[in-house]
Amino acid sequence: MNKRAISISVVLLSIIFLLAGCEDEEAYPQKRSGERGSQASGARLSSIVVDSAAEQPPTVDSGQVQRVQSQKPQNTNPQINNSRRNAITRAVRKVSPAVVSITVTEMVKGGRRLAFDEYMNRFFSVPIEREVSSMGSGFIINRDGWVVTNQHVANENAKKVVVSMTDGSQYEAKVLGSDELADLSLLKIKADRKFPFAEFGNSDSVLVGEWSLAVGNPFGLFEAAQPSVTVGVVSALHRDFRPNPNEPRVYIDMIQTDASINRGNSGGPLVDSNGKVIGVNTFIFTGGTSAGNVGLGFAIPSNRVQKIIRQLATTGEVHLSYDPGFSTIEMTYQLAAKYGLPARMGLLVNNVNRDGPAFEAGIVPGDIIIKIGNERVQSKMHGQALFREYEEGDSMRVELLRDQKRYETKMYLRKKVKE
Repeated sequence: MNKRAISISVVLLSIIFLLAGCEDEEAYPQKRSGERGSQASGARLSSIVVDSAAEQPPTVDSGQVQRVQSQKPQNTNPQINNSRRNAITRAVRKVSPAVVSITVTEMVKGGRRLAFDEYMNRFFSVPIEREVSSMGSGFIINRDGWVVTNQHVANENAKKVVVSMTDGSQYEAKVLGSDELADLSLLKIKADRKFPFAEFGNSDSVLVGEWSLAVGNPFGLFEAAQPSVTVGVVSALHRDFRPNPNEPRVYIDMIQTDASINRGNSGGPLVDSNGKVIGVNTFIFTGGTSAGNVGLGFAIPSNRVQKIIRQLATTGEVHLSYDPGFSTIEMTYQLAAKYGLPARMGLLVNNVNRDGPAFEAGIVPGDIIIKIGNERVQSKMHGQALFREYEEGDSMRVELLRDQKRYETKMYLRKKVKE
């Protein structure tokens, strides 16, 4: 091979190697050193992302992507998702639409002020009245919009009553009747529509230890009237409380629960795991430790509620279905000293109807009734509450004092004989 041929071969080989080096540099830009190499790499990666996004359907936005991602874990394990739905959640879903928040406006007298009378030309002391609003809970019991709540939440002294539904709608309501002794009121929503309602359960079949749900609007926190739910168990049954002489209400045979009940829950339903109302949440016992819930809440049994509501719906007041045939007054130390009677709590019989059950049972004026059934009578109001536990046709056991001796008799309850 001559020198010219060798020179041509060297040139060709140089060109080939030069071309090969340029192709490698374009194929592998990361081989370049310094910042330029990093920028080139970034440019290539970003173009890949853009291209990938361009291949996606144009109607999918970030919100839809997030919703799909949030649903994905639930769909991956349907067994866990189904286990979240249990008797408690079904009961809440069943009763919640019928639970309402109640706002009451009333005029309250507090203090006195001086007012000038131009006619008499002098100042007079007159009571000060102010408008006060309070909140509580309740629940609808039929499609016509009848609402059950506590008497201390809404009563006939209310100037205005507003009922708020779970859907945010609000209606005025009127008080059909209230009973201070039992602490129950019946309202009627002023609206021409049909309402969701809760069903009553049988409080006589309630079991200690079964689930219980307190539903209502505690502290009036939620303006939208979405009910708050607390869960516990039925802690005890047939709880009685000694009447307070300064308190006209008497609470007997109450259901105790540890489901949290707070202010604003008053009048709301206590619900079992079937979604039926077994009581009306009424008060809590704090034991002097605080003003909040300590796990001792009490509800009026549903069977008693239904009995009282039926009477409030028909007459606006509660009355006995029978005539006991006597009248009584509450025993006091003054009465005991005046008539030389034993100083015992009870009811002094001051009149007996000769055609009534009391006369037939041998009760006479001057007797002191100390027990009705197995309950010791604490006051006249307590005695009235005990009388309500009986109906026409029942037999009532009565224990009394006469001449310092105890006697026991039975009254067979019936209506008064017409003359």
